[in-house]
Amino acid sequence: MRTINVSEITEAIETLCIEANLYLPEDIKCSIIDNYEKEDSPVAKNVLSNIIKNFEIAKGEGIPICQDTGMACVFLEIGQDVHFTGGSLTDAVNEGVRRGYINGCLRKSVVKDPVLRGNTGDNTPAMIYTEIVFGDKVKITVAPKGFGSENMSQIKMLKPSDGVEGIKDFVLKVIEEAGPNPCPPMVVGIGIGGTFDKCALLAKKALLRPVDSQNGEEFYAALENELLEKINSTGIGPQGFGGRTTALSVNIETMPTHIAGMPCAVNINCHVTRHKTRVI
Repeated sequence: MRTINVSEITEAIETLCIEANLYLPEDIKCSIIDNYEKEDSPVAKNVLSNIIKNFEIAKGEGIPICQDTGMACVFLEIGQDVHFTGGSLTDAVNEGVRRGYINGCLRKSVVKDPVLRGNTGDNTPAMIYTEIVFGDKVKITVAPKGFGSENMSQIKMLKPSDGVEGIKDFVLKVIEEAGPNPCPPMVVGIGIGGTFDKCALLAKKALLRPVDSQNGEEFYAALENELLEKINSTGIGPQGFGGRTTALSVNIETMPTHIAGMPCAVNINCHVTRHKTRVI
């Protein structure tokens, strides 16, 4: 059994909130640069050039990549041999987010009530997702999620008879309806299987996967490639100005489901697909 004081979680999350908002992951940066070099449209090429300048300035000057510094999604993979001391884990996570957004001078975008509104003033509460795994370590991933892209996400309870063509049709419908709103080029996370809620979580977790990776199953890897090609053929392009770079990647995650269903969720992320990880 390994003992971890929750104050370590707070300190890590404070740092991760700031770093995730200032520094774009290398795989995203490389993908944007690669697509800039391949892009045919002069307008799209110019937009991608500005996106590249933006994340370089953010890193150089220590300022957020985007003005929407997102809602803090915190993923915790907790080793089953870990024992927390020093207080509530949930409180520790939220304290880390509070400190990160205040000390990092990041925009606070969370409201107290979905209908009555009223800003919480510190970007809490975080959206916390926990998973128990083997070992005695804690893997923390902070993924700030802006709502320009989150608002474009959808879920559909497909029937098994809809098959893979039903999945393709639904995904493309979501992308076409989103258009320029999620600030493309986007990363498209797709969850298939599970239940209504689990399917949506799969789609969000898919956004954490490097854009230069593929699903481990050959069938789904091929589906990722096919959907990426179809999405980039829509002509939406960077920021909706046309071109061949509508999406950087399509990441699919799946799990078993009920015989009577085939849930499918699409969670879109903008070109600022931010996430930062630390293992304690």
